[in-house]
Amino acid sequence: MPLPPRWVRRLVLAPGAILLAVLLLSSLPIWLLLAAALAPLVPGRLRALRVLWLGTVHLTLEALALIAMFVLWVASGFGWKVRGPTFQRAHYVLTSWYLRVLFWQGRWVLRLTIEVEGADPDRVGPGRPLLVFCRHAGPGDSFILANALVNSYAREPRIVLKDTLQWDPAIDVMLNRLPSRFITVGEDHIEGIAALATDLDENDAFVIFPEGGNFTPRRRVRAIQRLRDLGLYRMARRAERMRNVLAPRPGGVLAALEAAPDADIVWVAHTGLDRMLTIGDVWRELPMDKGIRMHWWAVSPEEVPAGRDERIEWLFDWWHRIDQWIDKNRT
Repeated sequence: MPLPPRWVRRLVLAPGAILLAVLLLSSLPIWLLLAAALAPLVPGRLRALRVLWLGTVHLTLEALALIAMFVLWVASGFGWKVRGPTFQRAHYVLTSWYLRVLFWQGRWVLRLTIEVEGADPDRVGPGRPLLVFCRHAGPGDSFILANALVNSYAREPRIVLKDTLQWDPAIDVMLNRLPSRFITVGEDHIEGIAALATDLDENDAFVIFPEGGNFTPRRRVRAIQRLRDLGLYRMARRAERMRNVLAPRPGGVLAALEAAPDADIVWVAHTGLDRMLTIGDVWRELPMDKGIRMHWWAVSPEEVPAGRDERIEWLFDWWHRIDQWIDKNRT
């Protein structure tokens, strides 16, 4: 389904999300009684109640964030200075609060534990610009990464993500005001990525998922075939040896490395949500009772190869290392 124009998203979707939250909260006792009545009939421990509570928390946070951003828009002179430093910082503070509350509730309701290892605060924390290259698999991994960067390492992320995420009103408004880049399938996005990675300061973190989408077995096969179609047979063979990740797409990574030559680099692997590929998978797993592990490798800019071909080889080397880490740590 094509994304509606911005004016429709602002005048219809955003107010609709607030109205839906108000209607849900005003009738919440009725929904709680219905979910409690369904609980014995639905497999899983209080699955219906958990889904209802998470949906309520999500819609409430969406509504509160949208109201707060409307107030900021008015205070900025009806958008005149909304991208100025003061209001940019206010939006990052709002993002921090949103993610903190969301993950507090998510850990409690889903019974999740999230462990981040290998992340040296002296390398990942503020002090130098940062490029973050992360694998993409499972529901919510981009939220987990953003939460770690914002709330654990006091970073201000600049994120490359799919344009379809603009269907979510809070994400749409927030990230169209903060430095970010929404990618449309089939669009030439390299110049936009390079611009986003330019002029990073000491607490910025440029974030991109080089695979271009969540891992699924079907996408893995398509990614390998795409390399063959391009005549990159050696890379296709390397991709075939990686069983847990998609073949990375070098364009965005190369553009970021070129635009921010002095930035530190962090490679991120994670496991724990790999086998939940559809909404049905998530529903069957509730409560998840899962431990999510993330491993961060920090690399200095001096370790980045100089040539284009060498950098592509280096990217595939790291992706192979991430694939091996997943094999050893998958739960």
